[in-house]
Amino acid sequence: MANGFRKVMRMKAAFFTGIRRIEIWQTEPPRMELATQVRVRIERVGVCGSDVHYYLHGRIGDQILQLPASLGHECAGRVVEVGPAVHRVKQGDLVAIDPAIVCGRCDQCLADRPNTCRHLQFLGAPGEAPGAVREYLVLPEENCFPLPAGLTLDHAVLAEPLSIGLYAARLARLEPKERVAIFGCGPIGLSVLVWVKLLAGCRVYATDLLNERLAAARRLGADWTGNPQQQDTTAAILQEEPLGVDCVFECSGDAICVSEGIRLAKPGARLLWLGIPPDEQVAVPAHLARRKEITLQLVRRQRGCIQPVLDAMAQGRLDPLWWITHRYPLEKIDEAFELVAQYRDGVLKAIIHLPE
Repeated sequence: MANGFRKVMRMKAAFFTGIRRIEIWQTEPPRMELATQVRVRIERVGVCGSDVHYYLHGRIGDQILQLPASLGHECAGRVVEVGPAVHRVKQGDLVAIDPAIVCGRCDQCLADRPNTCRHLQFLGAPGEAPGAVREYLVLPEENCFPLPAGLTLDHAVLAEPLSIGLYAARLARLEPKERVAIFGCGPIGLSVLVWVKLLAGCRVYATDLLNERLAAARRLGADWTGNPQQQDTTAAILQEEPLGVDCVFECSGDAICVSEGIRLAKPGARLLWLGIPPDEQVAVPAHLARRKEITLQLVRRQRGCIQPVLDAMAQGRLDPLWWITHRYPLEKIDEAFELVAQYRDGVLKAIIHLPE
């Protein structure tokens, strides 16, 4: 393996050790076993909504934590060692990281569907790859994206959620004249909003339970915003669009929003489902969806969108750094998770800083 990495006997890593319990342990650093692998010093990790599901419930549907469990997947860092067959990155590069490690050989990968790889290993997912809240990760070189000039690790740690929004907007195949509704204005909903505006410039109706997030949506160009706790937002949107909307993005994780999306959609509309509900089974109004001939498209993470996101940031087409509202050192990760779990203090995106 290439030189430059000083051997570390132990490293810090975070683990779920119970419901609403996170501990920092000393553990063995990962070994580089393949010539195409890269060792990355992790310096930023974002707290994602899926992480919070595990924190609060110990599971997402049928994905159940086996405690202790490592955590985190939105991450960025610095390359400290590369294998002899690595060509994509070099020692010292700052990199954004795709947290989905794929086999490259199954029918899904060969069909250019790596996001549904049969053997996918996702960072921090139960029984899959180690979580990202650790000082070092060893990754395939194709999971590491060198940052274009002018970008920082703060940009890099936002690339993965922004890539999900880009992928969903691409799947929707929007036209500029179309009307769009976005349910949920957390980081994923805002990511969708960014790309709906950049790619098609559609009129956007956005809803959320938090007024601070609605303000963020307006800042990003939402044409109408509403809080379902303060009004019947579906009825209000239908007053503006009596025929319904062309496309609904469900980004909240609240199963009732799928039903509301079907109610809001016009016949022949598309509903893209990005939000992760906590339960394994979800009821939908099948007959209303059938009569309207709704296309229901579930969205599985992203596919080939991290590099375009980085390029767009480097070109100045989007500037998401203001999304980072809170920063915590590794030793206060439990405070970060409590903040996000309780939606306190106007949090939009909380970032964990690992010591350099």
